[in-house]
Amino acid sequence: MSRTVMITGTSSGIGRATALALAARGFTVFAGIRETADGEALRHAAGDRIIPLYVDVTDADSIAAAVVRVEQATGAAGLAGLVNNAGIGAPWPMELVPLDEFRRHLEVNLTGQLAVTQAFLPLVKRARGRIINVGSEGGRITLPFLGPITSAKHGLVSVTDALRMELRPWNVHVSIVEPGATRSSAPAKLVENGRRAVAELFSPQGRADYGATVEHVIGKIAASNQRSGSPPEVIAGAVVRAMTSRRPRTRYPVGGHAKLLTRLRRVLPDRAMDALCTRMLDLPTGARSEYVR
Repeated sequence: MSRTVMITGTSSGIGRATALALAARGFTVFAGIRETADGEALRHAAGDRIIPLYVDVTDADSIAAAVVRVEQATGAAGLAGLVNNAGIGAPWPMELVPLDEFRRHLEVNLTGQLAVTQAFLPLVKRARGRIINVGSEGGRITLPFLGPITSAKHGLVSVTDALRMELRPWNVHVSIVEPGATRSSAPAKLVENGRRAVAELFSPQGRADYGATVEHVIGKIAASNQRSGSPPEVIAGAVVRAMTSRRPRTRYPVGGHAKLLTRLRRVLPDRAMDALCTRMLDLPTGARSEYVR
């Protein structure tokens, strides 16, 4: 029986916490990283149970090399689990987001997840293992100015649902973990990326129309994550449950207000949900934003 898992995006936050949590449960973890120093830090924290492995989810050669390395290590046993966690995020108004930037979000957060899944599936099927996609509450809820991120997360929900049904003949369970607000480096990166985009990439008219509002929204989100967000270890716990439960659930909304918000999304009409999100973010409701400079 295989006790080996592959995780992408383990340099920090949820991915790193998940790698450490699964290693602590006795799994051998191939930890996908982009920087050597991040891999060494993981190895120092967990010893030989974590094997750092360079993986760029947008690079087919990188993925193929990772598969060869993992197959050499697992042999006939195959792969007990694949955790797709890699992701990026930058806030943009949909009117202004450059199409190349929008495509990059889709490539990393959605297409890259499928590329990794396709490549590792023979090893997962060999072990009758599990696939766990780390999505977001944003897979079912859209917030203003996070459209490039949540578009991919919505797509990941659909990919997960399709895989879950299609892989039943091989007894491969497929789950999605949907984190809410999380206390990690991600909110700070969101703020940094947003402010850089406003200052350097928005047109003068774009800054006038949206700049102050975008900065206000990302500041509110970052503050909320620090105030009421869950530590990455809480999200990692959900991944461990999806990996080890006899009958894993299909969805794991976890952390922050994920359970509440996803339930509200199911029952509230669109305009009521719009109003709730607008109020949560303290956005103006008139024709002209009070945050416009």
